[in-house]
Amino acid sequence: MERLTWQQRPGGAWRRCFPAPAPGQADPAFENLQRLLLPMLRQSAGLAAVPWADALTQTCARFSAAGIDWWLGGSAALAVRGAPLTPGDLDLIVSGADSVRAGRAFLDCLVEPVTSGYWPLSDWWGRAFCGARVEWAGGVTAAADEPELTDFGPAAAASLETIRWRDWDIRVPPLRLQRLVSAARGLAGRVALIDRLGG
Repeated sequence: MERLTWQQRPGGAWRRCFPAPAPGQADPAFENLQRLLLPMLRQSAGLAAVPWADALTQTCARFSAAGIDWWLGGSAALAVRGAPLTPGDLDLIVSGADSVRAGRAFLDCLVEPVTSGYWPLSDWWGRAFCGARVEWAGGVTAAADEPELTDFGPAAAASLETIRWRDWDIRVPPLRLQRLVSAARGLAGRVALIDRLGG
């Protein structure tokens, strides 16, 4: 549960607090969570496969229909380039103006309401589970690139590349930036993988 940013309380109970959830999303998210918690936990614990490609196809379709401005980060941004890895979830960066609408696009599988004030590096945060975890930061702030550059901050947003994946055009950060971040984190295997991709 810690990997899903839940906190354990004395006595063994778990909780997750939302400082300012978007209107109309808390109740559906709670209902969905009760239905989807077990498969989400099984994936998080490595007990079940993560069908990230199916979840990404759903994301593309939902966001395209809703006209949401977004791009893909994390390991999935490497996987759509053909990297031989299996992302554990999808990390999305959404424009600040579209953050709440992203939650509405996932309302049937939203497991955490889109919330403001949750993460200091973005104005909004949301999480859904449509076969795999889909998490997004909305309105990423300049603090994301301080003191060092990240692959999800303004520097990445200013240099996005477009990858054709299945029937979709997906924007991703440049390989050089993902390599820089992976090297700074000491992820030698990820650096080698990016080098094989041409980063």
